[in-house]
Amino acid sequence: MKPCDGIRASTSAGLFALSLFLLSTGSPRAFAAVSISDTAAQEPAGFGALDPTPPAGLTAQQIIEKFAARETAFNQARESYTFRQTVKVNTLAEDTDRVDGEYQQVTDITFNREGKREEHVVFAPQNTLERVMMSPADFQDIEHRLPFVLTTEDLPQYDITYLGRQRVDELDTYVFSAGPKVLVKGKRYFQGKVWVDQQDFQIVLVNGKSVPDDKRKGHEDLSPPFTTYYEQIDGKYWFPTYTKAEGNLHFAAQEGAMSQDVHIRTVVKYSDYKQFHATSRIIYNGEDITNNKAPEDNSSKGGASKDKQAQPATPPKQ
Repeated sequence: MKPCDGIRASTSAGLFALSLFLLSTGSPRAFAAVSISDTAAQEPAGFGALDPTPPAGLTAQQIIEKFAARETAFNQARESYTFRQTVKVNTLAEDTDRVDGEYQQVTDITFNREGKREEHVVFAPQNTLERVMMSPADFQDIEHRLPFVLTTEDLPQYDITYLGRQRVDELDTYVFSAGPKVLVKGKRYFQGKVWVDQQDFQIVLVNGKSVPDDKRKGHEDLSPPFTTYYEQIDGKYWFPTYTKAEGNLHFAAQEGAMSQDVHIRTVVKYSDYKQFHATSRIIYNGEDITNNKAPEDNSSKGGASKDKQAQPATPPKQ
């Protein structure tokens, strides 16, 4: 998040408290509503005690490799799903805690045959943010780091440490800390904790932030910590469904102005997941005839029909 009107940011986001909300009760395995706080002296509601003893039956490294392989499979499978992404970013007045600026966008997400993400904006009211503005890093975080996936390919980039076992609501999980080994210029990473389901070996909860913050004078770009909650959508994979980020960003004074804290709240919802099935392409004499109609429909007299497009997700019921 970048400052507007010349306001400059110099320090990272402060401590925060986040709540997770159950979005659907249809999933056979899902979290109930829980809250996480960095400042809490005791485990928050819904979280059992963290057991730091080594895992039974598997080494910590074997668990890491196992869940990374599972995340890799999920990352590939996700490209056969459409979904709706709803982003809302608010600034809140410090004295009243009321919203005084908002960015909102509702987008249908699809993936083409090459696995490239395609976005179709369906709702984008006027942006009323005045004290901060969305940066390219913010949009990259929304796409890649808030719905965090840790694949086998990603493992060499991260230091991952086993913290223990923990029961969260009805789930038995392994808990790991994760952070970048080296900060490569121009790249951003996740740093925080991940909870991995002991049965499915897939990430079901993350709590951390995107790093690094850019604190260079005149180029400041900060982001608050976030928590992302996942649900088992199809009985096989855990999909991100809800992210909430909240914190106070400290903007340093510039010439003739006082320093200012800006309370930021970001909520991202991922909803209406629908699987589509891509068909094989049939090339005959250099022509794509994949979707030609059958002879009884008289298509044999004409050329190839257009490829079917994956339909965007329909709006979720309110």
